Amino acid sequence: MKICQVSPRYTPHTGGVETQVKEVSERLVERGHEVTVETAGRTATLPAEEVRNGVRVRRHFGLSPNEAFHFAPQLANPRLWTEYDVLHVHNVHALSFSFAALSSRVPTVATTYYHGHSASGFRDRLLDAYRPVLRRALHSVDEVVSVSEWERQQVRDDLGVESTVIPLGVETERFENAEPLERDRPYLLCVARLEDYKGIQHAINALPQLPEYDLLVAGDGPYRDTLEQLAIDVGVDDRVEFLGNVDHDKLPAYYAGADAHVSLSSFESFGLTVAESLSAGTPCVLKSATALQDWCGRDDVECVSDTDSDSVATAVRNVVEFSAPSESVGTWGDVTGEYESVYESIL
Repeated sequence: MKICQVSPRYTPHTGGVETQVKEVSERLVERGHEVTVETAGRTATLPAEEVRNGVRVRRHFGLSPNEAFHFAPQLANPRLWTEYDVLHVHNVHALSFSFAALSSRVPTVATTYYHGHSASGFRDRLLDAYRPVLRRALHSVDEVVSVSEWERQQVRDDLGVESTVIPLGVETERFENAEPLERDRPYLLCVARLEDYKGIQHAINALPQLPEYDLLVAGDGPYRDTLEQLAIDVGVDDRVEFLGNVDHDKLPAYYAGADAHVSLSSFESFGLTVAESLSAGTPCVLKSATALQDWCGRDDVECVSDTDSDSVATAVRNVVEFSAPSESVGTWGDVTGEYESVYESIL
């Protein structure tokens, strides 16, 4: 098959959507398919077209108001899709998603990654205005996919569309065989883009009650300065280390060496870092909100409904006694096989 993946951005950009598109695309190539990624993520330092691990990548200059709703006008051109057998559009929170879906003249799959809301009032207003277009786009495609049960329900309730659940996967062999990072002191780990809604501030606020632990923060973003100042204000800046974006090959060691991974995000459609942490043998403290609540029934996860420092500190002390993974986590090979079956069914 000739398969086109439409994604707001693609590697070397990072994120849950970018990871899924990369991992599935490369495995589809290994299975003998021709895969092209059309993305709005072109920058002055990235080429317009290249081949990465067998995947053809075509980047277009685009717009992203307030770092949201990525859009490249070229992706609304119906003639762009005529060379493909299947079109797979990703992430409803990108304008390119709907314009590609509505302009497609070939069998089309849509994976939503729908959050419902965000921590930004500006983004929420954009989403409210965009929903009528989004509903039309989702009704125009052949198959809609959600990445969690929580998201499936949100897509049905908010957008009036039924969807199939195909969770994200993990390179389990990369994480379960990782050598733990060695440090003089035990540490907790947060892995996320540094934004307010990701909740890293709650982990920092709990640190005074956890004097035996350092906190390592992997990721970068616009909230970093605020988090660094917060660490100073609560007197734990000597125990908080901001790592920036950690290299792909080094991240498993950080997971494996942590006593616990803390993810207190208010908006998630799946929780990829949770799957990675559990695969590395590290239990998780999670906020029981949006799709993170789907993980809360596991024996290697402790969930909190409140993110005050007492609740978070108590959850950390409980979860470090847990063993992970308590049950299997899906692989990218599993995910690729499920999507391959979907493509074949709509053809």
